[in-house]
Amino acid sequence: MNRHEKSCGAVVFRNSAGGPAFLLIRHVNGGHWAFPKGHMEPGESEEETAIREIREETGLSVRLDTGFRRAVRYAPKPGVDKDVVYFLGSPDPDKRPAQAMPQEEEIRELRWLPGEEALRLMTYDNDQQVLEAAIAYIGRTRKA
Repeated sequence: MNRHEKSCGAVVFRNSAGGPAFLLIRHVNGGHWAFPKGHMEPGESEEETAIREIREETGLSVRLDTGFRRAVRYAPKPGVDKDVVYFLGSPDPDKRPAQAMPQEEEIRELRWLPGEEALRLMTYDNDQQVLEAAIAYIGRTRKA
């Protein structure tokens, strides 16, 4: 029987002149590019975990759009199954700081990138698929 883990995070974006810019983080362990996310704590909801982890890893307070929810399952190591739930998030204009700052213990670097650049930089296919779905969702909701 495999051990099961669950993490939550978000595809964080902000509006820019050329369209949405997406926040990617580069992890210290492994050096991969991905979205901010982390393990659920006992008693937390998925949304609470995503908000807490984004704040811990980037310093940003975000508002979540829970109308966008994507789950990814993978095996990070033998004997472990992991589910990661992603929402869509954007910086909360009512809260500071407005600038993202990497959590030095875990995050080597962070970048705001247009969708195409973000897709090219991302390390894992499943994260690219989540970003593609988020880009499509943003396009649909902006037209509505």
